[in-house]
Amino acid sequence: MSMRTTENTGIHPQDAGSTATPIRKPLNQVISACPPSGIRRFFDIAQTMDNVVSLGVGEPDFVTPWRIREAGIWSLERGQTTYTSNSGLLSLRQKICEDLADRYSAHFNPDTECLITVGVSEGLDVALRVILNPGDEVLVPEPCYVSYAPCVAFAGGVVVPIKTDPEDGFRLHAERIEAAITPRTKALLLGSPANPTGATQSREDLQALVDLANKHDFLILSDEIYDRLTYVGHHTCVASLPGARERTVVLNGFSKAYAMTGWRIGYVCAPEAITTLMTRVHQYTMLCASHTSQVAALEALNGAEHDVLEMVADYDRRRRFFVSGLNSIGLNCLEPKGAFYAFPSIAASGLTEMEFAERLLMEERVAVVPGSAFGPSGVGHVRCSYATALSQLEIALERMRRFLKRLQS
Repeated sequence: MSMRTTENTGIHPQDAGSTATPIRKPLNQVISACPPSGIRRFFDIAQTMDNVVSLGVGEPDFVTPWRIREAGIWSLERGQTTYTSNSGLLSLRQKICEDLADRYSAHFNPDTECLITVGVSEGLDVALRVILNPGDEVLVPEPCYVSYAPCVAFAGGVVVPIKTDPEDGFRLHAERIEAAITPRTKALLLGSPANPTGATQSREDLQALVDLANKHDFLILSDEIYDRLTYVGHHTCVASLPGARERTVVLNGFSKAYAMTGWRIGYVCAPEAITTLMTRVHQYTMLCASHTSQVAALEALNGAEHDVLEMVADYDRRRRFFVSGLNSIGLNCLEPKGAFYAFPSIAASGLTEMEFAERLLMEERVAVVPGSAFGPSGVGHVRCSYATALSQLEIALERMRRFLKRLQS
């Protein structure tokens, strides 16, 4: 048989005469049942279109500050391209623990209670794998970040959703949490400031949750990646609260506040029993975070405070402008107190959140994310990231106004 004939039949020469058949045994059922990320779907579509204002992906539009980039370049020039210890550079862990102590009075031992991870995403994944046994339940207030429920499921856990409401600022009510607790409850997973709502939880409400955790013996996983992006009041690190220290896992990193998303650098601070097992999983699967990224992160903590304050002030201006604009065009939107997301109701449009997002993208070239991507409590809303230039936000608001007016005509 000639090469040409083989190619025309779609059979590679090395496969000629093969008796191999496709695998018939099912792949992992939990992962197969998990839908693709609702965030990435609209982002990927927008990437194929021209003249799109993307309010979809939660990524700073700032470039990583120069002094941080310079530290990374310096690290490469010095040949720091090796592994670090599995736990990460001790100098970085020391600085992280020092920063948490100085900023929030949350105290951890850098030698035994801090692990450098490849972003907060890895930290969350590893923490859940260490904490959960098959069938353990995790209380997850919704709307919530799209990774929470899949990561719980991948670790063998069961998500118990807790509804929150826009009418009271997506507040976490202790009585709702307590009503959902069962003998299988192992942890509460929360984010404050929150993605997608931008909601922050008061110190008093967080303390009530800590008291519940002690009363019913469960852990708290506190995703605090947006801690520095708090515009109203002051951020509360859960681990700093009375009774929280020994049952709290703090998840944080450098992506948002320092505009370092692509550097993939995060950390977990938790009691030694937890970080010891987390490091065990980490050393077999990830080994360590990038050496260069760790050096850059250390510089971020040592010298980029002015850059952070400038970026946060700019986000705050955008927040006030964009939320005011949404309300003025008829999309009722609660004022977010943190992060860089608005979560308006689209009830005035008469569309579902999926229809709204699809038609807005196709007809007006504005990309938003349907609220249902963040759980059933997000139905009737869309998430808009205002981590983009004011000029782009102005264009987006005008296109959204035009879209709504056309719907109502």
